[in-house]
Amino acid sequence: MDRVATTNLLPDGFLGSRDDITEQLSLIWAQIKAPLIVPLLRLAVIVCLAMSAMLFVERVYMAIVIVLVKLFGKKPEKRYKWEPLKDDVELGNSAYPMVLVQIPMYNEREVYQLSIGAACGLSWPSDRIIIQVLDDSTDPIIKALVETECQRWASKGVNIKYEIRDNRNGYKAGALKEGLKHSYVKQCDYVAIFDADFQPEPDFLWRTIPFLVHNPQLALVQARWKFVNSDECLMTRMQEMSLDYHFTVEQEVGSSTYAFFGFNGTAGVWRLAAIEEAGGWKDRTTVEDMDLAVRASLRGWKFVYLGSVMVKNELPSTFKAYRYQQHRWSCGPANLFRKMVLEIIRNKKVTLWKKVHVIYSFFFIRKIIAHIVTFIFYCVVLPATVLVPEVEVPKWGAVYIPCVITLLNAVGTPRSIHLLVFWILFENVMSLHRTKATFIGLLESRRVNEWVVTEKLGDAFKIKSAIKAFKKPRFRFGDRLHLLELGAGAYLFFCGCYDVAFGKNHYYIYLFTQAIAFFIAGFGYIGTIVPNS
Repeated sequence: MDRVATTNLLPDGFLGSRDDITEQLSLIWAQIKAPLIVPLLRLAVIVCLAMSAMLFVERVYMAIVIVLVKLFGKKPEKRYKWEPLKDDVELGNSAYPMVLVQIPMYNEREVYQLSIGAACGLSWPSDRIIIQVLDDSTDPIIKALVETECQRWASKGVNIKYEIRDNRNGYKAGALKEGLKHSYVKQCDYVAIFDADFQPEPDFLWRTIPFLVHNPQLALVQARWKFVNSDECLMTRMQEMSLDYHFTVEQEVGSSTYAFFGFNGTAGVWRLAAIEEAGGWKDRTTVEDMDLAVRASLRGWKFVYLGSVMVKNELPSTFKAYRYQQHRWSCGPANLFRKMVLEIIRNKKVTLWKKVHVIYSFFFIRKIIAHIVTFIFYCVVLPATVLVPEVEVPKWGAVYIPCVITLLNAVGTPRSIHLLVFWILFENVMSLHRTKATFIGLLESRRVNEWVVTEKLGDAFKIKSAIKAFKKPRFRFGDRLHLLELGAGAYLFFCGCYDVAFGKNHYYIYLFTQAIAFFIAGFGYIGTIVPNS
């Protein structure tokens, strides 16, 4: 009644002007729709369908390869020479190679004890291993704590070095580069790298070093990540699904086909000679690990991935930390592609197949197209076709290809297959941030070298989980609204699939409402899953 009364009180001139504006907008839309909007949207649909097809072919190819590898492929121990290192009575411990273990860290109050303790607990002859803690912390209290922890292990007989710098130039790459300049590093043959939240098992070196000792063509042994907090919240479960696909499929395929795969920046062992020959660590992008791997690969070095060797680590448990991490992981590869594409093309030491794999498959499809098509096609172009019915999108491009790609991605984490709808919502939301970061990297804009260290909780996560277990859950009105939005998004998704599959006439309405629901439900969904800090 109030609304009706308010409307009646409005002057006729106001209502007339509002109708005039609506008519003018309708007229402008009618004038530009046919000559401008329709051709541009049709072109966008064609380009997006082409990108979707390329991504589909890449995913199916990797699926076929991984099935063949599981059925008929040889394990890394069979493809490469692998024998356990044995004692030599005459040489004693000098028969074992000298290993450097680097742990770069920056203000890691919650996890420094875990990583240093795990590194110092590695099983290896004590006189043939050096633990190097590279502390770039700016907090003097944390610096003192890390130094005290190193001194504590040194008092137990561990050969541990505490190294600091007077600046943070180059961030992680700069710290690793400075760490290799110390005189005691010259006696080392290999270097194992672990980020501050990584905890290798005691037998890590015994399972990885033999590959490098017996195969002089190998430069890198990469282990798999194992997530200790994947069950903390739905957001960590979604991350686990994406990263498990990366390790179980992408890394495995790259290693099994003797092609290229990227170094993950941690949980790996490098041959120091390969790092030196490749030009050492460079800080020109935020993916110094991928940069080094590409340069080493272009010089003929090979890598091996060990899916059976797992190193415990932590997933970002807040959306802010995850968003910064994804910006770095999306912006860095795109920027590296811009800087190295011509160098890869001109290289004469590797085969044409490897060049095609690195440029097209590794960089163009996985690091650029995968991000752009998810956002541009499914969240922009498809909803726009609702307003322009003259532009049609074939079902194979709007439904069948996305469904196949989604199912193939979910194979890496069978235990989370029931969360597939949530994962779709989450990935659609994150596609906005990843696409933005990708263009920043390609265009080298002002945030191209932004480096924000991912927040880690360590033992604080265990304490926090225990406290939450005793707390009575409280749902605010906003939380319930977010849950309703998420339910609406899931409902629209399933209804849309039904309509399309059975030829109903709600196809375009479904596309429009699904895209809107993805954004509304996705942002609301993030609000419900992120634990309070």
